[in-house]
Amino acid sequence: MNTRNPNPADGAPRRNFFRLAGATMLGLAGFASAASRGQAATPPAGDGPNWPGKLAGRHRHVVDAYSVNGGFPLLFASTFLLTDPAPGSATSVVILRSQALVIAVNHAVWEKYKIGESLKIIDPETKAPAVKNPFVNPKPGVLASDDSAVDRLLGKGAVFGACNQALHGLSKRLAGNAGVSADDAAKEWAANLVPGITLLPSGVWGLNRAQEAGCTYCAGG
Repeated sequence: MNTRNPNPADGAPRRNFFRLAGATMLGLAGFASAASRGQAATPPAGDGPNWPGKLAGRHRHVVDAYSVNGGFPLLFASTFLLTDPAPGSATSVVILRSQALVIAVNHAVWEKYKIGESLKIIDPETKAPAVKNPFVNPKPGVLASDDSAVDRLLGKGAVFGACNQALHGLSKRLAGNAGVSADDAAKEWAANLVPGITLLPSGVWGLNRAQEAGCTYCAGG
């Protein structure tokens, strides 16, 4: 009696499956071995800049600032550092995206493009539409916490990233206020970021990279 498989092809998928499963298990084992040795995979070419790099401190979080929200995203970052007071114990990362991107540009851009008036952002010092960036070098006592100013946070080691997509969208929207083209507005905004703030491919890109670098997530509003 012939007990051989009458259709040899019936066994081929099964054998291929076992080969694939075996290769997958070997690959996972190799990955686990590399992880146990503390090795990191090399990012593929074109993966973007090495940002935010190696962050200091055991405690790290990223504030997702997607609206100005009265400066509360900056206050969240400041509070995180305040409640981890040991030197070098904590790092705040702040992503300025969507409407909060305007926090990343300097006083001259706010004035020229009428940012406060156009986006209905009130300067807490004057109680009128802001004609300067109210979150950079404010007078003492103006913000809810002096330490929540962008310059003060940068001085404490906070890491700031700004969304390039939002920069192009907002500068185009407000280009008419300055009587310039959308392209010229985008170039001017990019050239006038607050010193210490890094322009990122996008805000969501920055959120991903910060969390990959060990940050927990905080919604900034």
